[in-house]
Amino acid sequence: MPLARSACPYDCPDCCGLLVEVEGGRAVSVRGDPEHPYSRGTLCPKMNDYQRSVHSPLRLTTPLERVGPKGAGQFRPISWEAAVARVAGRFREIAARDGAEAILPYSYAGTMGLVQRNAGHAFFHRLGASRLDRTICAAGKEAGWKAVLGSTLGLDLDEAVKSDLVVLWGINAVATNLHFIQRVKQARARGAKVWLVDTYETHTAGVADEVVLVRPGSDGALALGMLHVIDRDGLTDRAFVAEHVQGYEELRRDVLPRFAPARTAELTGLSPARIEDLARRYARARAPFIRLGNGLSRYGNGSMNVRCILGLPALTGAFAREGGGCFAGTSSGDAFDLSVVTRPDLAPSPAPRLVNMNRLGEALSPSFGPPAVKALYVYHSNPAAVAPDQNAVLAGLSREDLFTVVHERFLTDTARFADLVLPATTSLEHPDLYRAYGHYAVQRVRAVIPPLGQAKPNWEVFQLLARAMGFEDEVFRKSADELVDALLAAPSPMREGLDRAALEEGRAVTLRLPADAKGRFRTPSGKMELLNPREPRPLLDHLPTHEDGGSLPLRLQTGVNPYTLNSTFMDREELRRKAGGMRLQLSPRDAAARGLADGDPVVAWNERGEVRFTLHVTPRVPDGVAVAEGVFWVAHAPGERTVNALTSQRLSDRGGGSTFYDTRVDVRRAAPPSA
Repeated sequence: MPLARSACPYDCPDCCGLLVEVEGGRAVSVRGDPEHPYSRGTLCPKMNDYQRSVHSPLRLTTPLERVGPKGAGQFRPISWEAAVARVAGRFREIAARDGAEAILPYSYAGTMGLVQRNAGHAFFHRLGASRLDRTICAAGKEAGWKAVLGSTLGLDLDEAVKSDLVVLWGINAVATNLHFIQRVKQARARGAKVWLVDTYETHTAGVADEVVLVRPGSDGALALGMLHVIDRDGLTDRAFVAEHVQGYEELRRDVLPRFAPARTAELTGLSPARIEDLARRYARARAPFIRLGNGLSRYGNGSMNVRCILGLPALTGAFAREGGGCFAGTSSGDAFDLSVVTRPDLAPSPAPRLVNMNRLGEALSPSFGPPAVKALYVYHSNPAAVAPDQNAVLAGLSREDLFTVVHERFLTDTARFADLVLPATTSLEHPDLYRAYGHYAVQRVRAVIPPLGQAKPNWEVFQLLARAMGFEDEVFRKSADELVDALLAAPSPMREGLDRAALEEGRAVTLRLPADAKGRFRTPSGKMELLNPREPRPLLDHLPTHEDGGSLPLRLQTGVNPYTLNSTFMDREELRRKAGGMRLQLSPRDAAARGLADGDPVVAWNERGEVRFTLHVTPRVPDGVAVAEGVFWVAHAPGERTVNALTSQRLSDRGGGSTFYDTRVDVRRAAPPSA
């Protein structure tokens, strides 16, 4: 059977290379591409058998219009022509009556291709619609990185193989960055030690030599406590600090005295002796390498947590050593001029309002505005499940005066509330260009099978809508392949010497990093800025987290699982089963204190909502913590809500990021369903 190359399109740093076996216009099998420079032939459990999602009997294959109550999922087929005309007509009507800002797009990372992910931007800019601040995942982490390191390029992750101490901090890499684990194992085989710093023993604990469990939100406090010991004991790399660090003297004078081991122990739950030991071993490592995850940034102090952790490689000079440093994500933005696709120049001036996606529930409230949001267009996202404060989101989606369009592959929780549902293609059915945020390979892909039924890719739908709206701008006449050509035509030093022939063949090729990428700090001072005078809080500090819930005793951690990816892949029953279903994990002591046993039906609750789970009692979760892994669809939930009915719309300290992990709950036994 013929094989075609493709790439994993989902929100993961690995962006793996795929080999797709095609027969009779169907994808028969999907496996890893052994020639991919980063993934090297292996796939995660989610992408193995991807063809089952592509050819799922649950796929949407025709446009649908609602015929029942919102949320009931009752629809009938209509034609594409009628659907496009209806969307365009309603958009014109709303824009004329309420202003174009009453129209809100909502999308995120259901596909990571540069064209299809960003396909709606030009259309909504041209329309003058409200803009969406897409900050749900790692905006707090990005803001913390920029505060210290500006636009400094992320390291090549192969650097970690040369480290003698790899610290996996706030990342369940087995579930979210599997191919980095290959590098970790290589480093370990060469003698490196591996630490995991997290709030409970995730699946990644199995690859660590040492697991360090901290109280939720106290990551920055641990870093400052370690910095206190490093400074106190004379373990600072003074030469590196003098040349490459701004703010050391201010930090040691104004901040570090407040984070002696005894005080840090109170904040983190670790013993003073353990904090001292961790600090000394980190500082004495030849080339310590920290892999920063997103979890530690999803708090009210998320950005500051990242800033504090970056103090560790700053004071020890880790960036100056082969194998050392800190990685939060790659920096390939310079490789492609995305304005070719997004066309911000089409937007009116002044720019329309910016709506933070973490506050969708607030934005869909009738009291929001003016103008109130009267139309919502959702593509490659499932906000009814993934957005915080689910009850507020569902209340908004239930409004009869809200015109909702959802472009999707499946009848998700969000699609069930739509007035119109448009069938979407999968990544095997459309062309695109992919870059990763966990490595520097890029890959051009073509459609390897025809679209199923009447499914259409994002870009094609926005072309149809632009035509129906009378938008004559040239960009809307370009095909997706022509946009990829335009992205590749704009010059960039990162693409100098790129093997274009291999790229055109669908092979992954690696971008070029500057020779001085490591150790060149792209900040205004040219140094690591532990003191950043442009920040509201110029120095590193441990801000308290801002969870609601008052005295509720459990800190909820909405973690990830190797078999789920946010709400993606929930169409596949075998992956839901392997993930264990909708479980809430508690420690044996916390379960016993509530008279609960493993397997009991339970309800987690707080002032925002109640969610039903099946209890899993495990010593891998410390006392005072509750863990819910995965974002399930309501169709597969034991109750009427899923985990984000418990999380809030609060934002992180910087960057407008989410605070999913800053949630307090309590747990009780669930009443029987008939009660």
